[in-house]
Amino acid sequence: MGGQRDKKGKVVIVSGPSGVGKSTICKEAVKQLNNAHLSVSVTTRPKAEGEVDGEDYWFISKEDFQQRTDQGSLLEYAEVFGHLYGTPKDKVDEALQAGKTTILEIDVQGAKQAKMIYPDAVMIFILPPTQRELAERMKLRGREDPETAEERLDEADIEIAAAWQYYDNMVINDDLQQAVKEVVQIIQGPQTGTRLAGTR
Repeated sequence: MGGQRDKKGKVVIVSGPSGVGKSTICKEAVKQLNNAHLSVSVTTRPKAEGEVDGEDYWFISKEDFQQRTDQGSLLEYAEVFGHLYGTPKDKVDEALQAGKTTILEIDVQGAKQAKMIYPDAVMIFILPPTQRELAERMKLRGREDPETAEERLDEADIEIAAAWQYYDNMVINDDLQQAVKEVVQIIQGPQTGTRLAGTR
């Protein structure tokens, strides 16, 4: 199968609007895949209750973040709702050299930057079943005040519109297990236009 391919790993980019369930899908997919791991981003936002440093994010200061961007040690970075987020490039490269599948859970602007560095990255966008469903999920999460939630929903519209242009794979998170299964299949599947053509 596949002849003399070198052992280099694969980059998988997973994006989607806030509240769509990206983190849960990514964590579940990693459990089902062989030799896969989730890239941990650095962020300047304060740690939320229940989050673990180095597991959910690396929580760092703005100064430290600035230093990393100046040194070019971040694969991509973006400001989202007043906080900075970035992907440490060295960690991604280490995993790839070790032949691992590395999943980057990043936003659309970050994904564009990462795709330029890893042109053969697998691009997956997670969609909510409906806009109303997304609003409900955000309300249940209870992390945002109404104004922020409204802002995030507007942002979601823009992201979803951009996603049709940049992402090869769209997965609707209507049923979590089904969404995880689809993501796993896309990651394992042949990397030639992974839209499932001709299936009924």
